[in-house]
Amino acid sequence: MSKSILITGASTGIGAETARLLAEGSDIFVHYHSSGGAAEKVAADVKERGGNAHLIKADLSTEAGCRELVKAISDKTDKLEVLFNNAGGLIERKGIDALEWDLMERIFALNTFSTMMVTTLCIPLLKKGENPCIINMSSVAMRHGAPTATVYGASKAAIDSFTRGIAKELAPSIRVNAVAPGVILTPFHDKVSTPEQMETFRQNNPLQRNGEAIHIAMAVRFFVENDFVNGETIDINGGLFMR
Repeated sequence: MSKSILITGASTGIGAETARLLAEGSDIFVHYHSSGGAAEKVAADVKERGGNAHLIKADLSTEAGCRELVKAISDKTDKLEVLFNNAGGLIERKGIDALEWDLMERIFALNTFSTMMVTTLCIPLLKKGENPCIINMSSVAMRHGAPTATVYGASKAAIDSFTRGIAKELAPSIRVNAVAPGVILTPFHDKVSTPEQMETFRQNNPLQRNGEAIHIAMAVRFFVENDFVNGETIDINGGLFMR
């Protein structure tokens, strides 16, 4: 696999594991916001696996940050084959009776608006790539409801709808799909889920375990390699949600 690949939020967790998995022979643009040391480690791992790594720092919760990211990429390459819109986060758990406007804006800016803006800005680069595709990050939270994370779930439901809309709009030149992880053992949960909550999640899963970042990375690779999949959201959750 020799491709030009942008992964947002690639310094830790799912983004980092995907960068490693897709590294061989590829140019990986490793976006990060605050975890510079971790991003450097990912870049080193990419190089060890036979790829080239380019570190780009940007705050994607702002329009200016999204534009800075894509401008930095455009200065290094004239094409992209893969855009993995992975950056996002729960930010803070809050009951529906205690929501604040600022928190709602921050959650949607980080999870929804950033994906929409980066996608829009990357379309010219993707159109010059060979068999280009976009993979968006959704969540099981939009499937079954998530008390204290309701706004986060809504922001990911918007991504699910956005994915289907642009899959039709950009076809046949660019394929678009999404992945909806269940509970994955990454730094995502460090600040928002207690050990007790993580244990409850594990017990509620039919497989009696939470997932690993590699499980999502493999789904991303599937979307990259299978060029007859378009407009799909694949659920990777161990059976936590079934349909």
